[in-house]
Amino acid sequence: MIEKTVKVAHFSDLHLSGGRDRSKIAALEQLLEVIRGARYDHIVVTGDIVDSAAPADWMVFRDILARQGLYSWDKVTVIPGNHDLINLEEEMRFYNALNPDMAGRKRRLHRRIMRFCEVFRELITDSEPVTGFPFIKILQYDRIALSLVMVNTVYPWMPVENPLGARGYVSPGELSALQTQDAAAALEGSFVIGVCHHAFRIYGTGFAIDEAFDWTMELINRQELLQTMRGLQAGIVLHGHFHRFQAYTYGGVQIVNGGSFQYNPRRYSEIVIRDDHSFSQRFIDI
Repeated sequence: MIEKTVKVAHFSDLHLSGGRDRSKIAALEQLLEVIRGARYDHIVVTGDIVDSAAPADWMVFRDILARQGLYSWDKVTVIPGNHDLINLEEEMRFYNALNPDMAGRKRRLHRRIMRFCEVFRELITDSEPVTGFPFIKILQYDRIALSLVMVNTVYPWMPVENPLGARGYVSPGELSALQTQDAAAALEGSFVIGVCHHAFRIYGTGFAIDEAFDWTMELINRQELLQTMRGLQAGIVLHGHFHRFQAYTYGGVQIVNGGSFQYNPRRYSEIVIRDDHSFSQRFIDI
């Protein structure tokens, strides 16, 4: 029997600055052309598409995908990062910064999440209404079923607990939704890939300066998310946020950091899944 495989391309952290960012747009077009030419089955982009949290800039990315013939549920999966959803300048204005209304910050973030989902709805659902996160995408390729489990890790800006807007957190509601028998049953028999924005590991050197940076960037409840992914039998988890191209093991799970397109637009990660659910991963330079 001929071995079947599914090929997934993964990159992250584009930090586009809108339609004026011509050099970066040209580089993205080139990367996507290479990926299309290599006949990947699916592309995953793990957030920080833009640098401004501006919906108009999200549209630039959507239009690029459309021009490349990639704006389709079965071809691309995209999730937001903190730069897509948090406008630091707005949050740090005098009134917002001193306002103790945490519920208001959560509402603002939720509105941005839902708007993001509406802008990219064709990449999130093929027919169902958009309901936000988490969401699961199940794709069938001959003998291989591929399931992508997407969670939102963007945490509201807070002057003390999240002063740079870069710490991550998965809401208990999202985790609970993925810990149900229905979720497990939907994924049964498929190769499961977890998808989030924030990193499970940053520096972790023990040096004070690195620990301070780790704190500003960390995924706060990463252990709970990891436990949930293990419960779903995830073979691998993809993320971005920390701008390094890395493959590492965390808590017994293979993790891949898609690095930063902004700093190296000529590199991406490739995951090849076989019909026995074994897989390989490598970084490719174009």
